[in-house]
Amino acid sequence: MSETTNNLIIYNGYPLSVVVAVTIHSLLLAGLLYFQVGSRTEVLELVQPTVIKALFIDENPQVKNERQRIERRDQQVARDRERQQERDAEAERQRQEQARAQEQERAQREERDRSALVERQEQDRLRAEAEIQQRERELEDEARRRRELAETDRQQEVQDRAREQAKAAEEASAEGARTEFELVQSATAIIQQAVQSSWSRPPSARNGMRAILQIRMLPTGELIDATITQSSGDPAFDRSAENAVYRAAPFRELQSLPTNVFTANFRTLSLIFQPEDLLN
Repeated sequence: MSETTNNLIIYNGYPLSVVVAVTIHSLLLAGLLYFQVGSRTEVLELVQPTVIKALFIDENPQVKNERQRIERRDQQVARDRERQQERDAEAERQRQEQARAQEQERAQREERDRSALVERQEQDRLRAEAEIQQRERELEDEARRRRELAETDRQQEVQDRAREQAKAAEEASAEGARTEFELVQSATAIIQQAVQSSWSRPPSARNGMRAILQIRMLPTGELIDATITQSSGDPAFDRSAENAVYRAAPFRELQSLPTNVFTANFRTLSLIFQPEDLLN
């Protein structure tokens, strides 16, 4: 309402007195023209127009105060608006700054999280590799212990087998020795008995006479030769010994002897002829 009144009082910047004066003059001029047109044309009377003086009067103090108050209010509103804009701009700037800070903090946090994740992954990888290496070492140690145990068992088995074989060999050797000795003794006794049965002692034979013959034989028992290696001193006694050997040969019992036994004991054999049962 006050703004409408102010617009009526102040019209395009002119004071109220000026507006009133102009309005009055316009009304007077319009009335004169009306009366002149309505009067008779033959009566011409010049009427001196009334001069109305318009004076500029000072503005109403109340209106002035109201105008100044409005101006101050508008200025205050403008200043408030400007300060509000400044505050809004500052708030926007702070908001943007805070947003940048938050974004930077978020980026740093994400970077820290990525670094922590990479570090954890690296630690997990190293831990997994260490566990794998530890497991491999344990498996290698276990395999080595098993190999060592197997090798120990094998060596023990070899030693046991070797001892058993040695024992068996010793037993076999002893048995073989006994068997060979028995074979030699048996074959020698057979030869001595055959020669003794074939020996015809000469009349010149006496107790204490001694002749040694060396005979050579084949594995078939056939006699190759007989040689006097120690004479008795009596040719007839020596010849009787040789004749006894030739008459007793061949010695077929030697065919059953192993070759090594024959070679070692009977390829060459010495026979002793020494009568001890003669009556002198």
